[in-house]
Amino acid sequence: MPVAADVVLGAGVTIHHPVLVNLYGCTVGEGSTIGPFVEVQRGAVIGARCKIGSHSFVCTGVTLEDEVFVGHGVMFVNDRHPRAASGGRLQREGDWVLEPTRVGRGASIGSGAVVMCGVTIGAGAMVGAGAVVTADVPAGATVAGVPARLLARATAGAVAPPPADATAPGDTEPKSAPP
Repeated sequence: MPVAADVVLGAGVTIHHPVLVNLYGCTVGEGSTIGPFVEVQRGAVIGARCKIGSHSFVCTGVTLEDEVFVGHGVMFVNDRHPRAASGGRLQREGDWVLEPTRVGRGASIGSGAVVMCGVTIGAGAMVGAGAVVTADVPAGATVAGVPARLLARATAGAVAPPPADATAPGDTEPKSAPP
């Protein structure tokens, strides 16, 4: 069952190795590319002209708008408090809270990044390789690190570094600019 019968594939979708993916109950927009060893779960939506690198996991509740790049080994999370069991039995669908995640048009997520649940990555944003995104990323911003911190903001079509007293998404204390 590499690509289940209930998957909606737009025109011109490329799945490089169909027997080496696990897609079920999802939608993949026209012209998108899915690499090997990718899982896309039920209810996930991948827009048009997206690229999903190998070994990535796109879970239920994730929406990728058009022209999103997802590097190799990117992991999305949809449960803030994951548990194996609840009340002495394995958890089922009603035992946890799905927190949706949205990635805006033209955003790029570097290899090995982890995107926690309930965040929005704005249009045209750039997430560095290996980052852990725990809070919203503004449109056009560049973030990196663990947790992901703001490196640059878009200004009138260009990307400019943040002011020296800028805070990272989720931070409350100002951070000084790196040397």
